[in-house]
Amino acid sequence: MEAARESNKRILSDNIKTAIFLTPALIILLIFFLIPMGLTILFSFTNLALTGAQAQQIEFVGFDNFVRMFNDNQLYDSILKTLIFVVSSGVIGQISLGFLIAFLMKGKNAIFRRFIGICVITAWVIPEIVAAFTWVAFLADSGTLNVIATSLGNIRPIAFLFQYPMISVVVANIWRGTAFCMLAFQTALDDISKEVEEAAYMDGASRFQNIFYITIPMVKGTIATTLMLTTLSTLGVFTLIYTMTAGGPGNATMTLPVYMYQQAFVSYQLGYGTAISLVILILGAIFGFVYTKLLKVD
Repeated sequence: MEAARESNKRILSDNIKTAIFLTPALIILLIFFLIPMGLTILFSFTNLALTGAQAQQIEFVGFDNFVRMFNDNQLYDSILKTLIFVVSSGVIGQISLGFLIAFLMKGKNAIFRRFIGICVITAWVIPEIVAAFTWVAFLADSGTLNVIATSLGNIRPIAFLFQYPMISVVVANIWRGTAFCMLAFQTALDDISKEVEEAAYMDGASRFQNIFYITIPMVKGTIATTLMLTTLSTLGVFTLIYTMTAGGPGNATMTLPVYMYQQAFVSYQLGYGTAISLVILILGAIFGFVYTKLLKVD
């Protein structure tokens, strides 16, 4: 009986200590995530605006903003462009290139790995606004790329940001975000035992068979986690696109974050802008659900 009381006291003491240590994190989560999320959902059902009579008196409008979204052709176009941007620059670009670089660096000389790592990570650590202006300078009519191209022969300058805006922002985002995927995959690949790979080779497996039947299944959890994190971060890319193209020319690169910004802070319709932000949240949840089901990660 006495031992049971001591055990209960110990458990209670451990729970109190755990609660004390977790309290600061929970407070930060509440202030910077749960409360803003709750306000976003609340404001999406209002006519909140920055100017005019609606700015002075907020009214509950029910599902009017969502009905407006269903009739907004530009919203559907923005969703399509967002999916193109996420799949091409995040799912295909960053994941594939990050895995390729990590795989090619596996087992290489430490100095070589460090040099390549620094080159790739540099693009990731610089501020997004700096990366955007770097690519504007690189792709401009009189930018670095056109200077190099015209110096090689009789080639006319190409207005990349005007003629190929989506390709431009996709390439820029791949360049900036690949480092995260490379670091994640590099850690996972380094944990794979060399004996496993050598045994597969001894059994007659080719290099590609080793990759698809040994390497990829063993890092499946890392792939799923990296896919989700990369997709969510790519879904929220705003500064890079807005700085490079501002959603244009026309609506060529009008992804959901850019469209949400224009509705909320250019047209001053905060209620409609917050309703659009929920679409981004839903898309992120759908991507996460699909990844966990396809990759069958518990």
